[in-house]
Amino acid sequence: MAARTVVGLEITEESVRAAEVTTGPSPTLVAFGEVPLPDGAAKDSEIVDRDAVAVALQRLWAQSGIKSRNVVLGVGSRRILVREYATPLMSLELIRQALPFQVQDLLPVPVDQAVLDFYPVSEEGGNVHGLLIAAVSETIEDLVETVTKAKLHVERVDLAPFGLARVAKVVGQANEAVVMIHIGDHTTYVVVAVDGVPRFVRIIPAEIATGATARRNTVEILEEEPVEVAVVTDRRGRASMRVQSGEAAAIAVTTEAAASVTDLAHRLRNTIDFYASRAGTDRVTGVFVSGAGAANPAVLPALQSALDYPVRAVDLAAVLGTKAAIDGEVAFSLVGTIGIVLGEDK
Repeated sequence: MAARTVVGLEITEESVRAAEVTTGPSPTLVAFGEVPLPDGAAKDSEIVDRDAVAVALQRLWAQSGIKSRNVVLGVGSRRILVREYATPLMSLELIRQALPFQVQDLLPVPVDQAVLDFYPVSEEGGNVHGLLIAAVSETIEDLVETVTKAKLHVERVDLAPFGLARVAKVVGQANEAVVMIHIGDHTTYVVVAVDGVPRFVRIIPAEIATGATARRNTVEILEEEPVEVAVVTDRRGRASMRVQSGEAAAIAVTTEAAASVTDLAHRLRNTIDFYASRAGTDRVTGVFVSGAGAANPAVLPALQSALDYPVRAVDLAAVLGTKAAIDGEVAFSLVGTIGIVLGEDK
């Protein structure tokens, strides 16, 4: 009998990406794929050109070997609100029913234009503490309708950072708070999790040089070993880094791109310090970095310098089994895609 599989799907500004994984206690990657999007077709988890994205999804399924057409859609963008929230203790069903009447003042849009959810984390003093999630309903509807247009079926929509919390349970130690930082092409997720339960989430806009953004700007990026770095100067005196690999391709990282990495590292430090400074929070013991940005040679050293915790890059191989070795940028990007369906064993 063939193993049951589930498919995680992400729609970003640069591409559509999906991964099919077996369910159960030892999940294995069965198939995966990524198809670039035309310029302006989408933003992170937001559809701009429905037809273009639907065509890319059809190409993705045709090229990747993914069999199932049922997907779990992971979403995450700067327009999705995720914040700590406490409410009187009651059943989760009643909490969700009460949210529209309780949180209007917290929302950037009218409550009838929002999709609301609540993720319970702990109970204390007659209250339940957790995370409030609010997204613009039109945005979610556009996503689902676009996926449906590609002849796929959305089984459910999940917040992508929650998938990273599940990844944290695999790569972190039991009963310890760890930080997952997933650096995408244009958006970075920060998740503090304990035993797979998200305690704190932030979604940060950040433009980091990745393979996708380099291709968009007709710059080649190298992911092969060994890597050599040299500082060069053009005729106008602008400094840049040239990273060369064994296959003689190169990435030109301008001083502006290097500054964006430094800026992100400081913003991430401030975010983690904000979490750690609050009373009653679990002490952070380590930081794990994934996403396309983790393959940028400047990112990991910048984070190791800025953060007061051990920092380690996490790729696909650290999360689940694969039939063949997968490396390079896609191995870091797939961590988020896999997290969407990690633990799906029903």
